[in-house]
Amino acid sequence: MCQIPRAQWNALVPDDSPSLRHEFLQALEDSGSCTPASGWTPCHITVHCGDTLAGAAPCYLKAHSYGEFIFDWAWANAYQRSGLSYYPKLLLAVPFTPVSGARLLHHPDFKSTTVRDSIATALPAIADQLGASSVHCLFCTDADLTRFITNGFVRRESRQFHWQNEHYHDFDHFLGRLSSKKRKNILRERRRVLEQGIELRWLHGHEISNGHLDLLMACYGNTIAEHGSYAYLGREFFAQLVQTLPDSVQLLLAEHHGRYVACAFFIRGDTSLFGRYWGALEHIPDLHFEACYYAPIEYCIQHGLTRFEAGAQGEHKLSRGLTPETTLSAHWLSHPGFHKAISRYTAQEESQLADYTRVLEAHTPFRRDSNPKPGC
Repeated sequence: MCQIPRAQWNALVPDDSPSLRHEFLQALEDSGSCTPASGWTPCHITVHCGDTLAGAAPCYLKAHSYGEFIFDWAWANAYQRSGLSYYPKLLLAVPFTPVSGARLLHHPDFKSTTVRDSIATALPAIADQLGASSVHCLFCTDADLTRFITNGFVRRESRQFHWQNEHYHDFDHFLGRLSSKKRKNILRERRRVLEQGIELRWLHGHEISNGHLDLLMACYGNTIAEHGSYAYLGREFFAQLVQTLPDSVQLLLAEHHGRYVACAFFIRGDTSLFGRYWGALEHIPDLHFEACYYAPIEYCIQHGLTRFEAGAQGEHKLSRGLTPETTLSAHWLSHPGFHKAISRYTAQEESQLADYTRVLEAHTPFRRDSNPKPGC
């Protein structure tokens, strides 16, 4: 990213897309999270018209499939069994961030379809030049997906759980839209947190100190250890983000008798809040629900934000007022046979996801007379 002027890149980034900003992507590279050594080789695509950056795409040459949240391990295994190399592959995405948004960026002074088509059309040739087996664009918009499909890519769907602000006045107004059983459960969980003497406090970027970052890393490390996962992000990433993108960084601290016991890390856009990381130094019943769902929802209502995305997966989010939403990705494989096989697979997968979504919507926590419009 250091070779692309920050102001020029940010001029392409749509509103409400903080993780697409130059500062965010630069922090990933400067901190060592996205480098050839970590299996993420940055190769961002740019389109110039004279001296003006007319379009771009965040792009990485990948040596594995970690940190993507759209899983293609089975595809890689099929390649291996056939004696073919799946890696490296070309990935258009925001690393470690399952947040939907534009991936084919364009300057507002240029025709969007022309710029975005030029990138989508060029991607297979770029993949061939780099020796990549395939091209994958994750968590893209409907508009970008149209450009990809026009250029021979395969559509793939997945599901997340998001909260939508239906013009709620306060948290009680939101609770009033839920069924009696779900409303009572949420009130009980919030009450338990208060009864344990837990106090929550929001910190905005410029208020976050080195001590707070130490707490974040300790909590983040505990979560990684509990789930047997891998710590993709180091302290340097968060520290740089606090310095370069302070208006977007939000940290929720949980304090118990004068000692911090947990925290949750969020990225805020113009109209949306994105939950990213949570961790605790000790187990406190129901604190996870409060810090990761109820307090962020209340924050959105208080600040007039329209949407809260709580990250990938998690059916338990449904009973907390988050509803299923469709997320999109696009895929192109250079091997014609595998490309056709993936096309058939994703069509079957989409049908199964539709059935899954109908089951979820049958268990909506909202009262039938106030159920928000389904997202899928």
